[in-house]
Amino acid sequence: MAKKIVILGTVDTKGEQLRFLKDRITSRGHEAILMDLSMGGHPGFVADVTSKEIAGLAGKNLEELIVSKDRLSVTNTMSAGARQKALDLLSRNSLDGVVALGGATMALIASQVMSKLPFGIPKVIATPAAMPVYVGTWFGASDLVVMQLIMEIAGMNDLVRNAIGQVAGAVAGMVEEAYDYKTLKLPYPSIAVTELGFSDKCAKHVEDLLAGKGYHVYPFHANGVSDRAMDRLIAQGFFDGVIEIVPAGLIEAKFKGNRAADMTRLDAAGEIGIPQVWAPCCLNLTGAGPTRTNRDKYLASGKVLQIDEMRAMARFPRDELLIGAEMYAEKLNRARGPIKLIVPLRGWSSLDHEGSVLYDPEEDRIFVEALKNKLLRPIQIQEVDCNLEEIETAQALVESLDSFIKEQRR
Repeated sequence: MAKKIVILGTVDTKGEQLRFLKDRITSRGHEAILMDLSMGGHPGFVADVTSKEIAGLAGKNLEELIVSKDRLSVTNTMSAGARQKALDLLSRNSLDGVVALGGATMALIASQVMSKLPFGIPKVIATPAAMPVYVGTWFGASDLVVMQLIMEIAGMNDLVRNAIGQVAGAVAGMVEEAYDYKTLKLPYPSIAVTELGFSDKCAKHVEDLLAGKGYHVYPFHANGVSDRAMDRLIAQGFFDGVIEIVPAGLIEAKFKGNRAADMTRLDAAGEIGIPQVWAPCCLNLTGAGPTRTNRDKYLASGKVLQIDEMRAMARFPRDELLIGAEMYAEKLNRARGPIKLIVPLRGWSSLDHEGSVLYDPEEDRIFVEALKNKLLRPIQIQEVDCNLEEIETAQALVESLDSFIKEQRR
């Protein structure tokens, strides 16, 4: 069955290569829709969607933008217009996959467009500019593929044709194998769970207990990327509940930690109202290893645990704990569905157990009390007299979520 594949590129600088990509896609029996995002040159042919149309969708006049020579404004306009056009094509069942071909700017725009498309839509960026410093930004929390082209996309020769042919094959193969994103569903009831290495035992207990009660469990690593991807899937309606063992991506984002998510972390579940139960794993700890850009203030406390050559963990200072408490209280206040916090009294991870240099239940209590003081409505907070990694914590998390789910069923 023929699929509709949108091609993103700049016809003024990559026209010959984009036309070849379009031809290779159509030769496989698919419809290729070329969206031109040219930013100042003169395209050698008219694309299916012109750069003038894209600028107009963003409320701008392309000629005026070009005359201004404001490259940032042009880039932002093309990105905004392309996002709008892609969503319009999607709404009209005219987008089954998307592929971008070009340099670093094209890859950036493409990633911004792709980030607005649902999980399951094939997304490919082909670029010679796939440098590590850029790739992380492009990926974000999207299910996209970056293909590294080893040569500059200039002119046409066997190396370029071979590379572009593979790009066409990649996106065509992906759309041929992809499910219709609107039919992608998980069995009821499906539960998302966040975890990381410092909550291994808790996560294993939670997953076993949930499975024993008939739930389908989908774990996500709270590394700042996977947990953001989980939020996107929640927003698309994939999950019926969530256990946030590690909601720390928010405080990490605030203080530039290595596991930073972003400031929208935890919003999705609260906005659609699915049941949530949180634990506070690593809300009190942050990385202080050599990869941490602002590590000195965390090392200064003296409460540091060296894990290996690359990783060390330190406690958040008291002023940051208080700011974090306010941030998490705000998320709790805005949640539309049932929500509960389970607080272990003897450490919030495998690292801050009794006897560890990181163990400080008095400072943990400061966080909890500050959070309580910022709550604007009654929210359940259950304390358990154990460490997060002991089974009692997992039992409290699972029993609380199970109670919420059963209440919703009734």
